[in-house]
Amino acid sequence: MCFRSGPDRNVNTDRNASRSVSRYARSPVLSEQKSTADRVRTEPAALTDTTHGPQRGKAHESVLTGRYAALTWGIVLSVGLVAFESMGVATVLPEIAGNLGGLGAYGWGLSALMLANLIGTVAAGRAADRRGPARPLAIGLTVFAVGCAVAGAAPNWPLFLAGRFLQGLGVGAVMALAYTAISLAYPQHLRARMFALVSGAWTVPSLIGPTIAAVIADGISWRGVFVLLLPLVALAAALALPQLRRLGGPDPAPAGEQGPWWATPVARSVLLAAGTAVFLAGLELRTVALLIPLAAVGAVVAVGALRSVTPPGTLTVRRGVPTGVVLRFLLCGAYFGSEAFLPLGLVELRELSATEAGLGLSAGAITWVAGAAWQGKADGRWSGRSRAVPIAAGFAVLLAGIVVMALGILVEATPALTAVAGWAIGGAGMGVAFNAATTDTMEQASADRQGEASGSMQLAQTLAVAVLSGLGGAAVALSDAHGSSVSTALTATFALTGALAAAGILVAHRIRVGAP
Repeated sequence: MCFRSGPDRNVNTDRNASRSVSRYARSPVLSEQKSTADRVRTEPAALTDTTHGPQRGKAHESVLTGRYAALTWGIVLSVGLVAFESMGVATVLPEIAGNLGGLGAYGWGLSALMLANLIGTVAAGRAADRRGPARPLAIGLTVFAVGCAVAGAAPNWPLFLAGRFLQGLGVGAVMALAYTAISLAYPQHLRARMFALVSGAWTVPSLIGPTIAAVIADGISWRGVFVLLLPLVALAAALALPQLRRLGGPDPAPAGEQGPWWATPVARSVLLAAGTAVFLAGLELRTVALLIPLAAVGAVVAVGALRSVTPPGTLTVRRGVPTGVVLRFLLCGAYFGSEAFLPLGLVELRELSATEAGLGLSAGAITWVAGAAWQGKADGRWSGRSRAVPIAAGFAVLLAGIVVMALGILVEATPALTAVAGWAIGGAGMGVAFNAATTDTMEQASADRQGEASGSMQLAQTLAVAVLSGLGGAAVALSDAHGSSVSTALTATFALTGALAAAGILVAHRIRVGAP
């Protein structure tokens, strides 16, 4: 499983990001916040060069050298740590679950982080509006480091999950503040370069993270994966925080912005995470008399909260931006919901090593980048009209990849590395559909609603990973409780993710308002 709730691997939206980041508070999740970027000076004196004229300064400025270098490397390292943690832990999670007796609750190793991420993202954004980005980033990195230490030293599965939850809070804070820091600290002409670097900071660990984590786990211990991150977290903080502290703090928010605590963005995000957690926990109960009501209550709470934090019409798949949010959920549910259980299937059913299992994750990451690059070059022909065709085609290729991957895992007569090839196919489809759907959605969002569209899609992505990981984990737990094999659980999981991909093919035509 790869957690990419941070910078989208979408080069086409980087242009939108530079103008939308100052409006991130307009996302429904953060609707009551006023953007930090709107309340601080756009060119902080501490990071502004006064020794050169404007034109000469622009010509010679670089984000990698001079006064921006420390902050740039701090941001890139912070994002890279999140990416490495996501990919690396996913690779060795089967071994961790086996050693700590957590196979029956395997999905929670993924869902705990994702649900906490929902809360961390919103809480950090709100704190940045009130105090500036330095303090919440410091807290986020600290919580992330504590989570790594707890998870790495955990003697049992429950304590490991507690560490994962803390990591998720930190991950949410880091990813929420990366773009905010770029908006505040860098002049307009350098922001696009920073957004590209942040995307690269996510892509590179996606390619090498699984292999490095697997080598550490096979050669030393899975605990070393978490220990490795600790000094890097300290380095990221040392580079970024001094620069962010030099930025001017926000002006006091108008008194009218404060509302009752139960209506705040943080409260709504907690409600969404709690409802989803109750729903997933209910599905793992063995007693039907408890399973049904608990799962139903959790679903009602989660859906109610979701309605309040997404654009109107999202739950009814209204044409335009709401459909774009739905497509993001379907894409990420199908892709990450399958990828989450790829290492488990290869290790438990096909008896591959963690290193070999990590090849599947890396293959998907590589072809995702290739698919996105191809779509980016071909996107000009779709500008101004519906991208339903490339979106549906991407979903179809992703569906084919899920089928091939499932055959490689579940059918013993098929070579195990067929699953790796299948996931390479799936990654290509994901890259095409993800780029096309995101670009079309952002293209339709008005200038003052860019933040809402981006924030809603990010929330849908995080929620999809949490829900599908939890459902797959529940299938594993139920199979184990009733004496069935992991194969049965994975069959059900891949059938569900395949159904999501098929649904995406059918929904793609609704991506643009007014299209047939």
